[in-house]
Amino acid sequence: MVTTVSREIAGKTLTLETGKIAKQASASVVVRCGDTIVLCAVVEGGVREGIDFFPLSCDYREKMYAAGKVPGSFFRREGRPATRETLVSRLIDRPIRPNFPSGFKNQVSVECQVLSYDPEVNPDILAMIGASAALGISSMPFHTVLGATRIGLVDGKLVVNPGYTLMETSKLDLVVSGTKDSIMMVESAAQEVSEIQAIEALTLAQKHIAEIAALQEELIAKAGKPKVAFVAPAGPEKMATAMHGEVQRLMSCFSTPDKKQRHDKVEGLQEELEKRMLAGVAEADLEQAELDFKEAFGTLKENAMREIIFGGKRCDGRRLDQVRPITSEVALLPRAHGSALFTRGETQAIVTCTLGTSRDSLLVDDLDPKRYDTFMLHYNFPGYSVGEISGRPGPGRREIGHGNLALRALKAVMPEHEKFPYTVRIVSEITESNGSSSMASVCGGSLALMQAGVPVSAPVAGIAMGLIKDGQREAIISDILGDEDHYGDMDFKVAGTSKGITALQMDIKIQGLSRATMERALEQARVGRLHILGEMAKTLDKANETLSAHAPRITSIKIDPELIGKLIGPGGKNIRSIQETTGAEVTVEDDGTVLIYAKDGPSGERAFNLVRNVTLVPEVGRAYDGVVSGVKEFGAFVDIFSGTTGLLHISEISDEYVKDVNQVVALGDKIRVVVSEVDRSGKIRLLREAKYLKQMAEGGVPAPTGGGGGRSRR
Repeated sequence: MVTTVSREIAGKTLTLETGKIAKQASASVVVRCGDTIVLCAVVEGGVREGIDFFPLSCDYREKMYAAGKVPGSFFRREGRPATRETLVSRLIDRPIRPNFPSGFKNQVSVECQVLSYDPEVNPDILAMIGASAALGISSMPFHTVLGATRIGLVDGKLVVNPGYTLMETSKLDLVVSGTKDSIMMVESAAQEVSEIQAIEALTLAQKHIAEIAALQEELIAKAGKPKVAFVAPAGPEKMATAMHGEVQRLMSCFSTPDKKQRHDKVEGLQEELEKRMLAGVAEADLEQAELDFKEAFGTLKENAMREIIFGGKRCDGRRLDQVRPITSEVALLPRAHGSALFTRGETQAIVTCTLGTSRDSLLVDDLDPKRYDTFMLHYNFPGYSVGEISGRPGPGRREIGHGNLALRALKAVMPEHEKFPYTVRIVSEITESNGSSSMASVCGGSLALMQAGVPVSAPVAGIAMGLIKDGQREAIISDILGDEDHYGDMDFKVAGTSKGITALQMDIKIQGLSRATMERALEQARVGRLHILGEMAKTLDKANETLSAHAPRITSIKIDPELIGKLIGPGGKNIRSIQETTGAEVTVEDDGTVLIYAKDGPSGERAFNLVRNVTLVPEVGRAYDGVVSGVKEFGAFVDIFSGTTGLLHISEISDEYVKDVNQVVALGDKIRVVVSEVDRSGKIRLLREAKYLKQMAEGGVPAPTGGGGGRSRR
């Protein structure tokens, strides 16, 4: 039976339907808003024995037919997930995962695909809603539905679920997911918005999330399957009780500033306790006993870590609001256009900035119109950064997500492409990690950009924050360590300038966080961010005024679009000649913008002059240094600049009578002429400057303008 529920939310009708499509899945929901339609199907598999994690997979795919497009790949079909698909898959996964009960280890697959695309309705939000609704009507133990919404900031006003058009001018792109009572996940890019604006946006998002959750509950009431009772496996209570007395010893091990020494002490205690707790266990029960011990010791570590923090100190001895020591340097790599080494505690990143031409831009072929990205950031996290062996062939979802967060943080301060027509690529190589390598990438990326001479509007820094909450006890911690991230109740990363936030990411594992707590957390993050900016300023506080000697030089000139053909020449003859003569690369855009890319200044200047000479328009009354290119009975043809020739009539060569042109000028002569007329067909008449000056002295004509060499004012 087909079941449909609808509700108007933020001025648009949101519809959820089940029972018509994908009926062999455990559950499926089709979500529609405007002409955007997303199918979300979920499937539950069997229990994965011998694992200590929840095997959930979330995949979001955009079908190009949804926008009436043929894929641009060689095979003309969708291939591996694009970056945006990977990022949306993460948006779906992050709030869903903590809402399954602890101990649930059945395989669960969530698949969302865009079937129809309306540019004014973003499909990512619909996919997040549909995934929750499908899980809600399934028999799986997913009892708390999740809503999702996007908030923009257009003309100073918050807008709910803005479409493609409004997002082009929005100063905020805030995606929020949560239950009807609390926020669970936040992902945001912003253009230096204040902490107060961020809180107001989150509050508005929560209001609409509650409406969306209510719509899902209506669907569940009409079409939901009975939930299969899930009883969490009995925890290793006996083992946990036996080890409870060791919490003080574990706290002592954790209270070691150095990460490796701390790890070795904790591991040593773990081995000692495991040997004691498993002594005498029968061979048949050993595998389960090992799993029980691992779980019990994990709980013991969590309790020890949290007690240390509630005591007002951290594992490394810092105050709760204290940032680890920071060092940085720039120009680390001599051939890179910009480079920086940023170290904060035991987290370190080498970040480089490379400047390229328009041909280096990235073609993005997705549901939206084709476009070229001229700013990229790639993040790499090798195993050695945490002392592990790894051999992955390419970036995983985590690396793509962290890179996108850092990119959003820095993109807000990048100059307009029209003013700085370079393609910019930043690469962050994490060489050490103990907490928030993505924020180290932001800091190092900002320094690398400035060292490369990219005219960013302001430096950017990022900080990772954490929250520990237990009843009435609450602790907000700045610049979290890896263990604090793992055992905390909320982690959030805030990046921005001294003026405001440029990127925000938040994951919350508990419900019921108050607005006051979030305000405190964001304010503490702001103070920490300003401290980091101050430390970075000791190395470099603004962009270098000159580009790296190894960076390409780009100059631009705007010409009349009607002259594009003249510049290119028949079969590309003219533009090819310019490039071969100077070694520079010349590209022409439809609006008449000519971009010149050169390896050095002199070759760029030569190419600029040649382009300008080809496309100059002669001005009446302007003087030019010309070259005689032809002699006839009636006068001489004079090239006043490349590709432009005028006629110097025999009567205009001199103020004296001239019987034979050859007696006055010859081929190749350099003479000074003035443009006297340009007729409708573009034919140019010239005067010899000497004659022109005489006429001017007699008051017959105005003074000539301009200098020689075919140069015109820019």
